[in-house]
Amino acid sequence: MKIQEFTKDVEKNVQKCATLSEDAQKKLNAIVTFIDPSEQIEAVKKMDESLPLYGVPIAIKDNFNTKGIRTTASSRILDNYVPIYDATVIKKLKDAGAILFAKTSMDELGMGGTNLNAYTGKVNNPYDVNRISGGSSGGSAALVAEGVVPVAMGTDTGDSIRKPAAYCGIVGFKPTYGRISRYGVIPYASSLDHVGFFTTCIKDAARMLQVCAGRDDHDMTSSYEKIEEYEKNLNSDIRGKKIAILDNVMNSIEDQRIVDNFNEVIEKLEKRGAIVERVSMDETLLQTLLPVYLIIANAEACANHSNLDGVRFGMREEGHDLEEIMINSRTKGFSSAVRKRFVLGSYSLFVENQEKLFRKAQKVRRVIVDEYKKILEQYDCVIASAAPTVAPHPEDSVGEKMSDTYLVAENFMILGNMSGYPSLTLPSGFVEGLPIGINVTAKAFDEQNLLNICKAIEEETGLENHTAGGNHEL
Repeated sequence: MKIQEFTKDVEKNVQKCATLSEDAQKKLNAIVTFIDPSEQIEAVKKMDESLPLYGVPIAIKDNFNTKGIRTTASSRILDNYVPIYDATVIKKLKDAGAILFAKTSMDELGMGGTNLNAYTGKVNNPYDVNRISGGSSGGSAALVAEGVVPVAMGTDTGDSIRKPAAYCGIVGFKPTYGRISRYGVIPYASSLDHVGFFTTCIKDAARMLQVCAGRDDHDMTSSYEKIEEYEKNLNSDIRGKKIAILDNVMNSIEDQRIVDNFNEVIEKLEKRGAIVERVSMDETLLQTLLPVYLIIANAEACANHSNLDGVRFGMREEGHDLEEIMINSRTKGFSSAVRKRFVLGSYSLFVENQEKLFRKAQKVRRVIVDEYKKILEQYDCVIASAAPTVAPHPEDSVGEKMSDTYLVAENFMILGNMSGYPSLTLPSGFVEGLPIGINVTAKAFDEQNLLNICKAIEEETGLENHTAGGNHEL
């Protein structure tokens, strides 16, 4: 389902998505809150039909503040939280004519990569309900992959848009850090969080970037960098483009079928005139990605969510005194996985530990980014398989284990968050009926070049607008 296929009949668009969502929810468990569209429909009818998202239903990850609509971040402690304002990107979507359709499930507070850690239960993969959708933006990915909505919003702190996109066989795009405002988005780790989205084609990704990008004075990390006409300038001419294959990742993938699929795509890009070369990063640096990420992310998460204590914010459990209220509220409000992250984060922030843990992790992050930057200075993009396996069963998902077997291939997309560079995953084929994907990363604010290269890949794979649920008539 593509944006361009939508009619100007707003009621018809919404009704179609509503009908599809009923069966999808039973199958996927991807929705936390359904949004009543009636007022939005009437408002959109009064708008200009030429707007880029006129009458298009969009699903929203449940960590975006939506005025008057419950926003839980899939955490029990925020079950009763109803924001009094819209996140900046939500306002932009509304101004572009979009209809907010549903709030989607996620790993609690964004902390996870499986979507098994939501208080409403796990999200299933549209291609096989016994497998994971990936996380933390798994609910959004699953709805787009099932063909319920053409677009869904997500956030990406480690690979939380791009990994679910690979597992669900759709486009997942995380633009440059600061390209899209994070104001009104419940944070995980502020220096790593990116706003992005899922679509079924590159053209829609270009349109969404055009709508969502831009400076926001409410977010001091948002950029003044010029916004290009991404959709208008989209083309697939990659003659002379220099593409670097990240060998460290490809050499660590054990499934030869995934490697073969990747190589086939690369051969087609070379026939189009692209210059493809293999590069390597220092293996030790890549193996430090996950531990460095966890130290920084958990510490920032601990600081960001210190107000969720049952006193200042969030649901409250009774207690005899202030301390007991806080303990009871946090114990019942957070899952064990989140409590563990807070413990690790607070440990890193102890005064006596800051220098040897948190500050050291920040220094190592800089070394990693500098190394990555050296590669991208010589190429238009860096490319690798987005995941070393198809979507795993819950019991087989590796989570954040630090085994040499999959340490690099499973976690290399963290590079995009540490550096802030734009990064996109798109489908490249199937293994035993399950989707696999390719990840492409470009220089900071070089989204147009990134989209153009990905458009060429999309044309070669023939997977534009492919969904698990089929292409529904509108």
